[in-house]
Amino acid sequence: MIIKNAELETVCGITSVLPDHDKAEIAFAGKSNVGKSSLINGLMNRKSLARTSSQPGKTQTINFYNVNQTVYLVDLPGYGYAKVSQSEKEKWGKLIERYLHSSKQLRAVFLLIDIRHEPSQNDKMMYDWILHNGYEPIIIATKLDKLKRSQVAKHIKMVKEGLHVVPGTAVIPFSAVTKDGRDEIWEIIEGCMAQEC
Repeated sequence: MIIKNAELETVCGITSVLPDHDKAEIAFAGKSNVGKSSLINGLMNRKSLARTSSQPGKTQTINFYNVNQTVYLVDLPGYGYAKVSQSEKEKWGKLIERYLHSSKQLRAVFLLIDIRHEPSQNDKMMYDWILHNGYEPIIIATKLDKLKRSQVAKHIKMVKEGLHVVPGTAVIPFSAVTKDGRDEIWEIIEGCMAQEC
């Protein structure tokens, strides 16, 4: 996709009303610091449209990015950040759950997993939870540039086995540094916009 314009259009907190519109939505879930904001910036060819932070737990809202007036990329709050109180975590969980249940335009959910490490307990819970909500998550294995090429296949296998993915699930290695994987992700998004996913 050629990005003509991209903007952060809507920010939804715990009590916000979710936007009602007629454009496809593609959601991105992942634990704190896995690289969601970097991925969204990479997809949109922007340096800092989505705020990145070295501090985990920064995204505490659902952020809707309008791309070309044709699709929304939806950044969900990161999960699994230890320094946040249990009640805060539960609020974010309810916020994500409300979104998954009530969005009329959600076409696909991408789940970001750090390719370097075995999926955490939180990653497994999130994967199962997205499945439970009626979506088959597409896996993006982030931080690809931190691995040697020879390690990639082994680590993808580790991610698949760690999550017990549904057979046939796409796992796309991605690097925010080199943009490896960007075109494949857009291909899937465009297929979803045409209702093919």
